Amino acid sequence: MSAQPGSASPPGGVKHHQSFWLWVMCLTGLDYFSTLGYQPSIAFDSAGRLAPLATVVLVLVTLLGAYPVYAFVSKCSHEGQGSIGMLANLFGGWWAKLLVLTLLGFAATDFVITKTLSAADAAKHMIENSLWPFPVEEAADGWNFQQLGATAFLLILLGGMFMRSFREVIGMAVVIVGVYLVLNVIVIGSGVLYLAEHPAVLENWWSMVRAGDWVLAESPIAVVPGGGWLVLAAVVFLIFPKLALGLSGFETGVAVMPLIRGDATDDPASPAGRIRNTRKLLLTAALIMSTGLMGSSFVVSTLIPPDALVYFDEEGKPVKPDSWPEGKPKPKARAHERALAYLAHAEPLAVGTEGEKLNPIFGPVFGTVYDISTVVILWFAGASAMAGLLNLVPKYLPRYGMAPEWARAVRPLVILLTGVNLLVTVIFKADVSAQGDAYATGVLVLITSAAVATVIEKYRTRQGSFGGKLSLPFVVIAALFIYTTAAIVVEKPVGLMISSFFIASILLVSFISRIARSRELRFAGFKPVDIQSKLLWDTIRDLDLTILVPHRPGRRTLAEKEQSIRREHRIPRDLMVVFVEVELADASEFVPEQVIHVREEQGRYILRITEAASISHTLAALALEMAKVGRAPEIHFGWTDESVLSGTLGFLLFGEGNVPWMVRALIRKAEPNPAKRPLIIIAGA
Repeated sequence: MSAQPGSASPPGGVKHHQSFWLWVMCLTGLDYFSTLGYQPSIAFDSAGRLAPLATVVLVLVTLLGAYPVYAFVSKCSHEGQGSIGMLANLFGGWWAKLLVLTLLGFAATDFVITKTLSAADAAKHMIENSLWPFPVEEAADGWNFQQLGATAFLLILLGGMFMRSFREVIGMAVVIVGVYLVLNVIVIGSGVLYLAEHPAVLENWWSMVRAGDWVLAESPIAVVPGGGWLVLAAVVFLIFPKLALGLSGFETGVAVMPLIRGDATDDPASPAGRIRNTRKLLLTAALIMSTGLMGSSFVVSTLIPPDALVYFDEEGKPVKPDSWPEGKPKPKARAHERALAYLAHAEPLAVGTEGEKLNPIFGPVFGTVYDISTVVILWFAGASAMAGLLNLVPKYLPRYGMAPEWARAVRPLVILLTGVNLLVTVIFKADVSAQGDAYATGVLVLITSAAVATVIEKYRTRQGSFGGKLSLPFVVIAALFIYTTAAIVVEKPVGLMISSFFIASILLVSFISRIARSRELRFAGFKPVDIQSKLLWDTIRDLDLTILVPHRPGRRTLAEKEQSIRREHRIPRDLMVVFVEVELADASEFVPEQVIHVREEQGRYILRITEAASISHTLAALALEMAKVGRAPEIHFGWTDESVLSGTLGFLLFGEGNVPWMVRALIRKAEPNPAKRPLIIIAGA
């Protein structure tokens, strides 16, 4: 579900070039459709001969669950924010930031594994091709150094392309996806036609399914002979979450929304034409992929010999690749992780006579063309994932103050991400199937977050009682995805473990960065609330000397505060005092745009600033803004009995605490010229 190049909302309001929705769909197809390179094999590896039935469930979940959710997300995310952006907008404060950072960890898992898995499967198609010049041997400890080397080469090449400022071209995506889909229509269509002409093959498959001969390494429940439809349905429902890779295109579909052309009359705040065309994109992509998944699962499960797809031990029992005894060489499984390529090369069928082909054109030449097309689309799927991360990181972390400034630059991020890709590849030994579970975890968590966000958003916008505000269909969809995510996490915890590593890394780096950057001025400007406030604001800035006095309403009246501040600070009566009231909004925000309200009461100016994230930053920015026009102002504070520890924590977490000292530190750092610095004066009993 990786976001494509250029899919993020552009900084500074820069407008993307927009294209016809069908062409933009090919950007999502780089990631979504490329899963046909490995999904049919992984489906058989996970579900055995039940793969077609599990795929039926997956298709129903896709069309009746994921599509309605993301059709709604497109309405709330027309700038490409996706499910993470929806949840970030629904909640505020530090808990919202933690939620976003956690989801970014799962998104990072998704993007990184997209790159490493796609590169690994591309390498698999390369080294298994008959033109590959070296004999391929897998070591007894599971290492295939040719695949590892080819995968690393593709990842380094990917990083090198982005170091040279790689740019996505929609026309290129259209050609790549178009060629790949045509080749898959030929391969899958030939298999489906063969099955139509040989109904005995399907009958044989169905008889083995009913007899419990499922070619499963491990069944989710104990199979009772003669259990009938209920047992079969239960097993299929428990197995289908393992096929979740087939849901990988929806988050991408909303991520590319800024690239989709809408109507000329679209309102920028709610572009109905772009939303409508995005829904067309999502539905068309889902229908294409659902057709491909259904056709490929039937063709692969019925026409390819099981021993070419999975590994069998000496007793003839299927064994999961990650459960193969260490130190024991694996048998050759030619279709493993490349099932459709196996058919394109006209390799032996499970039911055919010797030399029989699904299609007369199948063979080494057509198979090589298919392999080249698969390698290209898989490599570009990795490129789209790299671009997605390069867009995602600056969209959230620097805005939260939770990334160093260099995180906005492309090249340092590319070097860092390429290093992470190579590390993950080595950890997984460039094994496609081993990475599938981690990928599925990232995919499902993001889809589940979208479903939950949809339920919350609908609840907030409806009127009536609690039950009436809940949208029951979307509650059911959210529950289904929660179950699916929980099932894959329990069944394959490695995905959660990998995601936890990314989450922990993001949290650690984010909070270290936030603390390190806490003394940056973080000023996005003041916005007067009305014309009167603007006129009074300009008047205050033009005073010969401005005395700023922070005031917290409710403790003392302004008259009492002015009397004590003039006495304790020895301020003459002829100097006007400007009282500053700072109203905190979300202390977790890093650079909020603050709203300024100015009024005059009984000869006193009261300057109220709302939407602030930090009292200290607001006062420092206010004083420095005044110093730009005339004489630097003075800020007068009273003494505080607050301890250093509580003041520091209050400053970092809640936007208050250690105010006089922090204002001084911020001003000294922001203004190198001492003559232009506002004065900080602390006095009182």
